Amino acid sequence: MGYPSKVQLIERTNQTRQFYLICPAPLAEALELEKGEPIEWVVQDRNTLIVRRHPKTSAKPRKDTDAR
Repeated sequence: MGYPSKVQLIERTNQTRQFYLICPAPLAEALELEKGEPIEWVVQDRNTLIVRRHPKTSAKPRKDTDAR
């Protein structure tokens, strides 16, 4: 099943443009996307855009046990 969405365009006063592609909530939930999660857009051809998830790092910051 597909999720239709529209491309949004923001045109700023300094002549820059930014396009937004919205991911519908049901799709984001099905993919278990998280806020701030990095993704990569890959253009396969003019009609196919791939969203690639970056691998999650399992390394957690170490707690300094010697600090006093």
